[in-house]
Amino acid sequence: MSGHDHGDDGVSRRKVLECMTWAGTGVLWTVTGGVPRSLGIIDSAQAATAAVPGMSFLQISDSHVGFDKPANPNALGTLEEAVGKINAMPAKPSFMIHTGDITHLSKAAEFDNAERIISQSKLDVHYVPGEHDFLDEEVKFYRERYGRGTKGQGWYSFDAGGVHFIGLVNVVDLKAGGLGNLGAEQLAWLQDDLRGKSKSTPIVLFAHIPLWTVYPEWGWGTEDGGRALEQVKGFGSVTVLNGHIHQVMQKVEGNVTFHTARSTAFPQPAPGAAPSPGPMKVEDTKLRSMLGVASINFKQNEQRLAIIDTPLQG
Repeated sequence: MSGHDHGDDGVSRRKVLECMTWAGTGVLWTVTGGVPRSLGIIDSAQAATAAVPGMSFLQISDSHVGFDKPANPNALGTLEEAVGKINAMPAKPSFMIHTGDITHLSKAAEFDNAERIISQSKLDVHYVPGEHDFLDEEVKFYRERYGRGTKGQGWYSFDAGGVHFIGLVNVVDLKAGGLGNLGAEQLAWLQDDLRGKSKSTPIVLFAHIPLWTVYPEWGWGTEDGGRALEQVKGFGSVTVLNGHIHQVMQKVEGNVTFHTARSTAFPQPAPGAAPSPGPMKVEDTKLRSMLGVASINFKQNEQRLAIIDTPLQG
């Protein structure tokens, strides 16, 4: 996809459209007509929730329950801290989206532990799988828990607060270091799902691996993601939420806002900053500043969407 600029503000807008924000701690973005505007540093999601009334929901990602390596010997504990932060919000979000890698090794006990902690939020949670959730031979543990009522390998859609949400699966048969893939069956379903929807309906796509190409050398992108984005480009407000890369990254193309979330387990290096991706060990005092959750606010009739990334600490 490419952004098209018109008028005298083309140069400045193009700079904004090409801007990618790394590890922004608590910057509140509002998006009107597809163009982002930063409202400055927000101390916490609580302040943002009060500042932007309307429907709000949370994104949580890459819990990696079961991970116990030096980058974070207690991934379950930091997930519990994240849920505690959610429970401390004065305005209860409408629901939560988890963009995959709930577990580290797809073990039944890991799924059970994740459910035990995440359920403490007392929120409805909408899941999509990460590649770490599809490691068991029959991929039954994820599907038994979260696959009911979904199509194909686990994709589905729902409506909330005037917004149409679409959960996509791009981790099936993923090769090590390879790009994500949606496949022809899912793309055909997506086209059918969108048929008849008003172009003024705000759309939120969420999947584990970024649907846009972040860094193909590390497999940080989706091979046929452009075909999915082509199907939503006519809508006035589109937001794409992903995980997988364990860091905040944002960009805007036209009316499409892309956002990747932090992990609640461990950080990964910025693209190209290390020989390969993977768990990144940082000082213990710095770890929680690199983990966190995202709060997304939508105000009806203004097509304004704000994403607030809140670290566990800092």
